Amino acid sequence: MANIKSAKKRILVSNANAERNKAIKSGVKTSVKKVYSAIEAGDKTAAAEALVEATATIDKATSKGVYHKNTSSRKVSRLSKAVNEMA
Repeated sequence: MANIKSAKKRILVSNANAERNKAIKSGVKTSVKKVYSAIEAGDKTAAAEALVEATATIDKATSKGVYHKNTSSRKVSRLSKAVNEMA
């Protein structure tokens, strides 16, 4: 354990940020799973709606600094491609 007051505070702050980031990443994973489950079910309209929701979730995570811009672009691109390739 740290002895310096500022180091103790940094530990608390970094733990709080890690918890926040974990929650945001979990939300992104959930929204991505909804898109893929709609694709597997063959429901194009539900997949399109889930894609809009997932894109918004990923963009919010990027704006908060959880994901790098290129990572979020890659995720959105792959989701969009999967939805567009539905029969």
